[in-house]
Amino acid sequence: MRPRIRRGVHSLRGQLTLANVGLLAIGIVVATAVSLMGMRHYLVGQIDTELTKTRDSIGSSGLTLQQVDSLRVLDFVRDRIAPRHMNQQPTPDSIFTAVDARGEPLALFGIQPTEAQRSLAAAAGPRALTTDPAPHDVTVHGATYRVTATRLADGPYILVAISTEALDNGIAKALKLDLAVGTLLLALLCCLTMFSVRRRLRPLEDMVETSSAIAEGDLTRRVPSSHYPTQEVEQLRLALNSMLHQVESAYRTRERTAAQLRRFVADASHELRTPLAAIRGYLQLYDKGMLSEPAERRRAWDRMNAEADRMGRLVDELLTLARLDQRPELRLRDVDISRLVREAAEDLRVQQPDRPVTVAADGVLLVRADESGLRQVLGNLLANVRTHTPADVPVRLGAERAEGVLRLCVADEGPGLAEEDATRVFDRFFRAGGGAGSGLGLAIVQGVVHAHGGEVAVRTAPGEGLAVTVTLPQRTAVR
Repeated sequence: MRPRIRRGVHSLRGQLTLANVGLLAIGIVVATAVSLMGMRHYLVGQIDTELTKTRDSIGSSGLTLQQVDSLRVLDFVRDRIAPRHMNQQPTPDSIFTAVDARGEPLALFGIQPTEAQRSLAAAAGPRALTTDPAPHDVTVHGATYRVTATRLADGPYILVAISTEALDNGIAKALKLDLAVGTLLLALLCCLTMFSVRRRLRPLEDMVETSSAIAEGDLTRRVPSSHYPTQEVEQLRLALNSMLHQVESAYRTRERTAAQLRRFVADASHELRTPLAAIRGYLQLYDKGMLSEPAERRRAWDRMNAEADRMGRLVDELLTLARLDQRPELRLRDVDISRLVREAAEDLRVQQPDRPVTVAADGVLLVRADESGLRQVLGNLLANVRTHTPADVPVRLGAERAEGVLRLCVADEGPGLAEEDATRVFDRFFRAGGGAGSGLGLAIVQGVVHAHGGEVAVRTAPGEGLAVTVTLPQRTAVR
């Protein structure tokens, strides 16, 4: 059963979306706070500038309270902060009042102080205001004012206050607008992020599906390429496909190796069963007293020895193949291949005097190799010739250096092999046409040559003989 991809907050898609939305939300909050604080600071600065100018103009004029009252100083004062307006508004936009040294409000323009003027006089300390050049915040009837003070020539103080209610209302409206726009941006970013992340993470979902399919047995599946690949995801896709290819190759190799091992064990069991059956049969005949004649006992003894020798050779060859499979450490030294070829040819002439043997290995051809392994290669190749060709069939042995490699060739003019047999000639226990021998000689040749880093190949056809060529890399040669 394929695993389901999680879609909730704990998924990568959800976490990326939350991270983006959270970062934008923090940015909006910080930007809004900074902008509103800056705007309020600027507007409050404008109010403070106006208050300071009014205070300085009154303070520098040297007027007394009586002069202010009689001359109705500056028409804008009456127009803007006349008591009739103050009586109509509990929290006017601006307040202008005079107080004595104790902070008690005084009448101006012949009108008694209003409630707003009394509240301002109670909230503000005139002496503290005159010693501090900067305006202060005070609260009058729940409304915030910026207030400053100056002292008249005859002692009383003049308090001038301007309301910041309009400023605060404007900032509140700007905050609501910013929050509405920010919320809209957050929703838009959330949708765009989910869409983009879904598209970008599609290759990861394909990887999950591919891995699940491979876990179910489909080793041929690969991660497809995305229409909108990112560099990191594309690198991961290529690496995963490469790994899957290696896994598939290893699995196929293991299956092939297991099949070869099963066939090898079956063939080895079959080969060992034959001599064991023969030995057991003769022993049963001897046990039952059916070998009464000395000649019969001698013949049985010879046959059992022959089968035991055959079984011993087979076991030795199996052990040799097992060691080659384990990649043993070779005893490398300088070996003259020409000398080994000439010695092998002499051995063949002694064993089969009637066979024509031609040798093409003059001079000295040195190679860094395991001498016993090369001798076994030549011995198995010539044993194959002796076993599968008539005793009068010519044989050619040669060794040469060409094109940066050393070539060793053993060729006969025997019956040759068919194409389908030639492809299996190096398989273990393979005997063309069910011939004699164990079928392990050429397999050992291939194992030894591969252990030296070389290659072995055959050239044959029916009626054209068999030629086996061993190629050793020149990099092992010392000169």
